Amino acid sequence: MTEQIPGPSPIKDRRIADRRAHNLQNQEWYEQRTEIVIAYLLRAGVLTAAAVVILGAVLYLGAHPIARVDYHTFHAVPDALRTVHGIVHAAFSGDSLAIMQLGLLVLIATPIVRVMFSVAAFSIEGDRMYVLFTLIVLGVLLYSLFGSFLIA
Repeated sequence: MTEQIPGPSPIKDRRIADRRAHNLQNQEWYEQRTEIVIAYLLRAGVLTAAAVVILGAVLYLGAHPIARVDYHTFHAVPDALRTVHGIVHAAFSGDSLAIMQLGLLVLIATPIVRVMFSVAAFSIEGDRMYVLFTLIVLGVLLYSLFGSFLIA
């Protein structure tokens, strides 16, 4: 007679396979859901920025209906509109130029928020390598925005 080697039962093997398949489905669902949230986040950021810029442009054109563009002379923006704090303060005071610049700040902030969301999503997923890479990308983005303050 042939000697049978005891091993895992077929029922136990099927349970393990079912559990792995279920975990894989959950992971795929989570990844799809994350991609959908990122798409909505980017879309909302761009649409919000566009709405704010259009609002500022309408207010500006309403206050200056016959303003002419002069490309022969350079006119810099006022000093108050050169910092984030100054732009936000002037925008909430109703300055139309500041409102348009606030829309541009929202547009610039949109990919930064997306990268921050990705860091959170990868850390929830437990993927340390992608968390590290995404943090490097976030660092590069933030340095490109605020690096000039570190040099001066």
